[in-house]
This record gives sequence, structure tokens and C-alpha cells, in this order.
Amino acid sequence: MCVFSYGCMKFLISKCSISCVVVVENVYKNREPVPHMKAIYFITPTKKSVDGLIDDFISKSSSRYKAAYVYFTDTCPDNLFNKIKSSCARSIRRCKEISISFFPYESQVFTLNVPDAFYCCYSPTLENSKDKDAVMEAMAEQIVTLCATLEENPGVRCKSTPSDNASRLAQLVEKKLENYYKTDEQSQIKAKTHSQLIIIDRGFDPVSTVLHELTFQAMAYDLLPIENETYKYKADGKDKEAILEEDDELWVKIRHKHIADVIEEISQLLKEVSSKKKAAEGKLTLSGLAHLMKKMPQYRKEITRQVVHLNIAEDCMSKFKANIERLCKTEQDLALGTDAEGQKVKDTMRVLLPVLLNKSHDSYDKIRAILLYIFSTNGTTEENLDKLIQNVQIESDSDMIRNWEYLHVPITNSSAVQQQKQPRRDRSSEETFQLSRWTPLIKDVMEDAIENKLDSKEWPYCSQCPPTWNGSGIVSARQKPKGSYQDERRSNARLIIFVIGGITYSEMRSAYEVSQTYKSCEVIVGSTHILTPRRLLDEVKSLNKPKDTVCIKDE
Repeated sequence: MCVFSYGCMKFLISKCSISCVVVVENVYKNREPVPHMKAIYFITPTKKSVDGLIDDFISKSSSRYKAAYVYFTDTCPDNLFNKIKSSCARSIRRCKEISISFFPYESQVFTLNVPDAFYCCYSPTLENSKDKDAVMEAMAEQIVTLCATLEENPGVRCKSTPSDNASRLAQLVEKKLENYYKTDEQSQIKAKTHSQLIIIDRGFDPVSTVLHELTFQAMAYDLLPIENETYKYKADGKDKEAILEEDDELWVKIRHKHIADVIEEISQLLKEVSSKKKAAEGKLTLSGLAHLMKKMPQYRKEITRQVVHLNIAEDCMSKFKANIERLCKTEQDLALGTDAEGQKVKDTMRVLLPVLLNKSHDSYDKIRAILLYIFSTNGTTEENLDKLIQNVQIESDSDMIRNWEYLHVPITNSSAVQQQKQPRRDRSSEETFQLSRWTPLIKDVMEDAIENKLDSKEWPYCSQCPPTWNGSGIVSARQKPKGSYQDERRSNARLIIFVIGGITYSEMRSAYEVSQTYKSCEVIVGSTHILTPRRLLDEVKSLNKPKDTVCIKDE
């Protein structure tokens, strides 16, 4: 048995060789000594974490634990390592750097858990500051630990934009990859693997960040007060909680489906389990009863999860029917510039006005609609923007609109910011719901990268180009004979996309969809943190505020 101590990070404990972890504690906090037990330290290589470790073994007579097994999430600087060596080396049974200073959020999604990076990278108050430099350096280090964990040395490229954030981070990552993969005194670098790492600024696709999504996961996190992946609900008159996680097979199966399909599927599953239960209860023999008793826990677990997700779906639908349904058609028409029949929208203001005049929509929803209108016209006049803000009475929240220019998204025609519309892939043959016609731009980028169609001038490499993606190893599922794709994917290409300043649930979904289509390429997406539309608008609003007045919420 042992104590698990951690510092300066979230952590995930899965299958391990530890017989029993009896308690998990924060190394920064005062803890009760347990001198007969060994401790595992999973900490970042910072002065604060190292001081916490040393304090636990300040002297042999007052040691908190019997011994220490120390695991650093990243490379430990020499000065900190020497400090440990001179202070408590005798108490340390193992010290290892495991290069994992990123956070696996889902099977194909990671975050760096640095939500303040959005402010540091895009706020004009920190332009060319040491704070921004430090954040960029830290992000690059974290991305390299991801590549190291995946055993990849990818070709690094970025979107060429007026902002230098993406190119700057890409260059830092490439330099640190070179340093990490040095193999001998001649500084030979590990060859580039069949993978790409593409770094994108958040302003690349503003539309996907504010649009109402009707797929299950995105809709739930947008409309419901889900915090720390925990959904709270009532059942049998009691308050209950459910964690939305990868271990929940039903959640993983339905999270990317449209809400209409989800409700139908869960209802059908409940009927199936109910009929099985009734069939089992119909057996009146002793063996039948014994069989039922053995099966009941399984039924109970299945039904509980199904009821949880049905609750979530019904909560989403109640909000959708009350207000959101009216918004969705307007949003889709503004985002795409065409209506459900494919006809071009000639007067975007006429499309927008009913939303602004509707008193049942809150200010956040109206701001989202105004932004979609502005994005669709690539900026509006200063006079028109002032009228919109005054008429909707959102003066106090007007920076949620105006501050997008710090992300190099044009808001007014007089702005120096210019942004060319991205050419879109033709998806006219794809089946979609009328209120879910928009496809995130990042999905186009993923597919173009895999098919080797990204323009090298718009998406330049900051490194040696990896083996070409000419289709020899990356093909669509429709062209591929059936086989074991999991093994093939591991031996083939990997596409990693990193977005500076947050990623949306619809963009996360795109990674799974593209991986499913292009079987021999695994797509992994990550960012500084996970976004919801409301959270992003709050962060955008804070960009022109002094740093000491900004409150950053951790994930």
C-alpha cells in the first residue's frame, strides 16, 4: 500500500503495478505523517513541487513517509535535481522523467490545461511581453511531451496568418523536438515520422465557436450546467450526479450523434433491457430466479446509464424547444450564406432582426447571432455596429464583439484586420439535418492534410517535410478492403492538430469522424483548453482588461 502525492496538475490513474493506493494528496498542502508507508510523487519539475517533496523528508526522524518514488511530468532542471540530491537522496527509491505534461481528455483529444494562454496570446496588454514568451515556451514544451509519448517526430506546419502566434509556436516546437530527439554527440536528429503537427490560431474559424450545435456532447455542454464533466440530475426525488467519461461505453457511442438520433436510440435501449428483464422474471424456477439475481446488477447499471443520458437529452430538448430551435435556422443561414434549400441569403440583416427583437433570447444568444452576422459579411460598418449594440442593449458586453479583432477576425470595415474567406470542401452530397448544415473548418483542414491538398504557401512547414502524404498509405474507408484497421493505423500516419486558445466540442467530433473515414490515419486534436460558447465570449470580453483584473477559470 502507498500514498499518492501530486503537485501542480490534474492526473489520471489507470492500470498500474501498484497493489493499493490508500490516499491521494496534494504535495502543497499540510498532510498527516504516515512513516510506515511509501509514497509515489507525480509532480511537475517546479521549485514549488520540489520544495514540497524535500519538506516531506527534511530529516530521517521526521520523514512523512517511509520512502519516495518520484515521477516528473517533464525534464527536471539540473538545479532542482541537484537540490533533491543534496537534500533527500537517501529517501528516494526511484526518480524518473516520464514526459507527460499534457492531459488526455478523450481517446483522441488532449489539452495543456492552460486556459490563461488565451489571454496571454491574444490580449494587446501582453503583446511582446515576458508573460507571453513564457506561455509560448511552456506550451511548446508540453506539445513536445505529447509527441514523445506518441513516439512521433512530426513535420511541423502552421497556418500563415497576420498573427504570428501559430508560426512562433510552431518554430519553438520544432526547435524543442530537435533537442529532444538528439541521439548522440554529433547531434543527429531522429528522422521525421509519417506524421504532421499543424498549429492553428483560434481566429481561424470563429463561426464554429459561437454556433449552437445539435450533436449530443456539444449541445449538452453548451446548454446545461455541466462542470468538471459532472452532470447533476434528480431521480426518485433525490439529487444525483453522473460523470461523463470514456469508461461509459454508451456515452462514447452516442456523444457525437445528433440529438434526435440519441433520444431514439436510448429509448430503444431502455425498451430492450426492460423486455429482457420481464422475460427473465417470467421464469419461476429456482434456477431462473438465481439467474435473474446474477443478472440484476448488470441490468441496474445499464438502465442507470441509459436513464442518465435520457435525462441529459430531455434537458437539452426542453431548452431547444423553448428558445434554441428558432435560433438554429438563423444561425445556419448566416454561417453558410444559404438557406436549407441551398438558395443564397440576399439580406443577412433581415435574417438577423427576428432574433434581436425576440425578448425570450438572452444577451449571450443575441451576441452569438450578431457575431455570425458580422462574420458572414467579413465585418460591418462602425455605425451599424453601434446601432446593433444600442438597440439590443448590450453596451456592457460590447467587448464580446469588438475584441474579436485581437484574434485577427474583422469586426468593422474600418479595421486594419483583413481575413480572406477560406475555400470550403463540397459537402452537398453528404446527408445532414437542416439545422446542422455547418461543418467546422478544421474538418476541411484534416481532410486536405491527409489527402496532401493543403497549399504549402498558406500552410508552410517550419521543419523538414515528412514523407509525402500522397495517398499511398492514407485512403478513405470507402476505398479500403476490410481488415484490422487498429494495427494498420498504429503503423501508418498520424495527424495532430493543435489550436491556440481553445477547441470546441464540434471540432473534437471532427477528429473522430475523419479518423473513421480515413482508416489508416489517426487524427488527434488538442488545445490549451476546452471551450463552450459562453466561456469563450467571457474570455474574449476580458482581452482588453488589465491582467490583474482578469479571473481565469481552470477546466
